[in-house]
Amino acid sequence: MPLVYAGVCSHAPGITGRADRADPEVRDAFYAAYRGMREAIARSGAEALIVVAAEHFANFFMDNMPAFAMGMADFYDGPIEDPGWLGIEPFRAPGHKDLSKRLITEVMQTVDVAYAEEWRFDHGIAVPLHFLTPDFDLPIVPANINCQGPPLTPLHRAWAFGEALRRAADSVPEKVALIGTGGISHWPATPDSGKINEEWDRRFMDQWCRNDRQALLAYDDLAVYADAGQGGFEIRTYVATAAAAGGAPGTVHFYAPIPIFSVGCTIASFDLAA
Repeated sequence: MPLVYAGVCSHAPGITGRADRADPEVRDAFYAAYRGMREAIARSGAEALIVVAAEHFANFFMDNMPAFAMGMADFYDGPIEDPGWLGIEPFRAPGHKDLSKRLITEVMQTVDVAYAEEWRFDHGIAVPLHFLTPDFDLPIVPANINCQGPPLTPLHRAWAFGEALRRAADSVPEKVALIGTGGISHWPATPDSGKINEEWDRRFMDQWCRNDRQALLAYDDLAVYADAGQGGFEIRTYVATAAAAGGAPGTVHFYAPIPIFSVGCTIASFDLAA
C-alpha cells in the first residue's frame, strides 16, 4: 500500500532527560506537538513505523560503519544509555522481521544497505518512540544513515535511500508510516552545547517544507559544521524523509530553540495526499 505518513522530529537526549529544567510553556507545547504526531500516525492506520535515525556509535563504530543499515528483528531493546540519565525506563519495542526483510529486499534493488538482527536503541530512536508509541504497540523498522563517522553518507545518497524506502513501503500490503529523526542545529558534547542557530534551522525547514530537492542537496558538510554544528549532519534523515514524501508539501507543526535540550526542537510532516 502507499506510504501513509511521513514526518520528522528531534531526538536529543535532553528532551526526556532534562525535561524538568526547560521552560514549561515551551516544553509543553513541544510535547503537545509530539502528541499530535502520534495521533496523526494513529489516524493513518499505520501497521508499522520506519524510523530513519542517526546512530550515535552505540551499535556501529569505526571498525564497521555502514552508510545505511536497517533492522531485521522481532524486537529491539533500549535504551542503550543509562535510563536515569535519559529519563526513559528500559523497554522492548516490537519489530516485524518478515516485513523488514521484504522492505530491505526491495531497498537493495537500488541502494546497498546493511541489515542487523540485533540492535539496541539509543536515544536517537528511544526518544521519539517514548512519545510516538508509549505503549510499544506498533512494530518498528529501524533504519540508520551514517551522520557520525566521516566519510559521511553523501546527501544525494540519503535522498536515494529515501526514494528506495518509499518504493519499498509502497510495495508491501501493510500500511507503513515513516519518520526521520535528528537535528536540526546543535553542538552536542562540545563546549558549545546548548548553542542553536535558529535562522539556519528555519531556512532549512522552509526548504524542507517546499520539498526543494536542489536546495536540500546543496548543503556542504563544512558549512553545515560551521553553521549548525556536528549535530547538523543529521539533516540526512530529514533529506531521506523528503525524498520518501515524493514531492509532497510539508508543514512545521512546532519549532523552537530549547537550549536546555541542546537542539532546535522540531515536529513537521508532509501532506502525502496533496
